[in-house]
Amino acid sequence: MTTTRSTFEDFLAWLEASRAQGQVHFDDKQQCWHVLGHPEASTVLNDPAAFSSDLSALQPVEDDLALFQRGNFVTMDPPQHAKLRTLVSQAFTPRVVADLEPRIAELTTQLLDEAGERFDLIDALAYPLPVIVIAELLGIPASDRGLFRTWADVLLGQETDPEQDLREASEQALTAVAPTMREMNAYFLEHIRSRRASPGDDLTSRLVQAEVDGERLAEEEIIGFVGLLLIAGHITTTATLGNSVLSFQEHQDVVAEVRADPTLLPAGIEEVLRVRTPFPRLGRVARADAEVGGVRIPAGQFVMPWLAAANRDERVFTEPHRFDIHRRPNPHLTFGHGIHFCLGAPLARLEARVALRLMLERYRDVEVVDDEVRHRSPWTMVAVTSLPLQVRVA
Repeated sequence: MTTTRSTFEDFLAWLEASRAQGQVHFDDKQQCWHVLGHPEASTVLNDPAAFSSDLSALQPVEDDLALFQRGNFVTMDPPQHAKLRTLVSQAFTPRVVADLEPRIAELTTQLLDEAGERFDLIDALAYPLPVIVIAELLGIPASDRGLFRTWADVLLGQETDPEQDLREASEQALTAVAPTMREMNAYFLEHIRSRRASPGDDLTSRLVQAEVDGERLAEEEIIGFVGLLLIAGHITTTATLGNSVLSFQEHQDVVAEVRADPTLLPAGIEEVLRVRTPFPRLGRVARADAEVGGVRIPAGQFVMPWLAAANRDERVFTEPHRFDIHRRPNPHLTFGHGIHFCLGAPLARLEARVALRLMLERYRDVEVVDDEVRHRSPWTMVAVTSLPLQVRVA
């Protein structure tokens, strides 16, 4: 069953119908420019001088949202973006991420030990694993993960109507999430103040003591940092684990290949990321008149690069709708492109690789209970919220 009015197949059909109007075209109903092609989307994402990540004109930042946005470097442009991203990048260096592998393996084993032979993948593993990892990095009690999941469900659970004006849809979504934002801000502010009073060996403590241009970050700025890392730091892994199991269920030949040659697993994960892009789109605003794919976009217009469509561009990917773990190269845009390339991508890839490897080693068979699967709205996020499994131990 699905909890939304639209299936993933409906969503893909809409993208291709939209592409038929041009790789770059204006949508009169949503009042925005859709960018569907891979090179065109890459151009937009790689040019912050022409296309701003600050969407405050579309999403007026005030009150609770404004507090969260102060440290949210995803919506910042240079030079502020570079200064703040540099601060947090220390937590995701290749060495730091690689050193997390034993802990990820330990947690995966522990969670699967507790799961039994009939369990919901999201509840038992795909959600708690990345949340515990990121919470430990931030020094936040992992025992509060039920609360974090509630927040994520609210923030990512807003329906999107492709027929609705984008500004109107954004205002409605912001109204719906405002109480949750208020609760998050209060929680993170209390955590930050506790770390200021008693620093520990965690990222929040380092942010409290960090300086940018000789000045300490305000507590309100750190709220955006911590909130973004907690939510974004787990949701992509949660989605990728669920999407991987679904994709493997649909392609049993791939499972057999990966079991025979585990070195193929990373390529399998990359193909899952391509065909089931967790966050299907991003948003930008044209700073000045710009040309993309031979189409002129006027200044001040909203631009929507569709990652899910770019990842299925036949000009870049041969047979783009075919699941192929031998695809070389596989330059998908799932983690973005340019200065806003996802900081947590290496960690998400590592978590997915370790968890799936251990599942394949532990279980000789993994069967999805199809009639009990629940999906998010693909317009907002391509992911499942419930994925019951029947497994057989090897």
